[in-house]
Amino acid sequence: MNVPVAIRASAERLVVAATMGPTIHDVHAWRFKVASGLIEVHADPARFRPARDPLGRSLHLSSGAALVNLRLAAAQLGHEAVVRLLPDAGRPTVLAAVRLAGRHRMTREERLLYAATLRPFVAARPVDAARPPVPLTNELGEAAKLEGAALHPLPTAKEMPAQRAVLTTHGDSPAEWLRAGQALQRLLLSGTVHAVSTSFTFDVDVPGVDDVTEPGEVPQVLLELAQDVDARRLLKPPVARQHERQGRWQRVG
Repeated sequence: MNVPVAIRASAERLVVAATMGPTIHDVHAWRFKVASGLIEVHADPARFRPARDPLGRSLHLSSGAALVNLRLAAAQLGHEAVVRLLPDAGRPTVLAAVRLAGRHRMTREERLLYAATLRPFVAARPVDAARPPVPLTNELGEAAKLEGAALHPLPTAKEMPAQRAVLTTHGDSPAEWLRAGQALQRLLLSGTVHAVSTSFTFDVDVPGVDDVTEPGEVPQVLLELAQDVDARRLLKPPVARQHERQGRWQRVG
């Protein structure tokens, strides 16, 4: 089936945006195919490194992150992106399919997150760093929740200028890995909006994780969150209705 020129042009822009997500070992182990009005995300056997990732878990996590950027780029172009994870059991290398549906009015949050995709990802802790305030950490947790995951702060030494946390899902299937990747990317972008640098690893075998997770939750990503103190001075709680909007921060000035 021929793909309309306008849809193909939009799809090509979305593919470029999707490649801005975090990668594993600096390799994009996926590829995109535009056909029949869909953008398909395929695992790329030529770039996949099974010795480092025998089950493909990291591949699914990073592919999920790319999906968030693709969805935000679709919103920026005025499209609603409808995503199906693992849409074809007969083709296990197809990780997701994205269909550009009706018109979409971009929200303020989507504008901020899309702008964050255009900035370089910063994992290094700021020189003058501090733990994010609890309301902000909770807000990052809400970002993860929107993608079907949960963020749990971990006990952290008082002198450490960062907050350790673990990202979890209910289950440990390829679909849950994709959801965890989407949650990770939304969290990273939300952190960027609030001057929070985030380092992360998929090695979650660390003390304290079992103490903060609930039965059935599976740890997927270990994170360290650190906010730039200088940038935090530009952020303050909204003046009105502070008691009703705890955890909501806005940039001023």
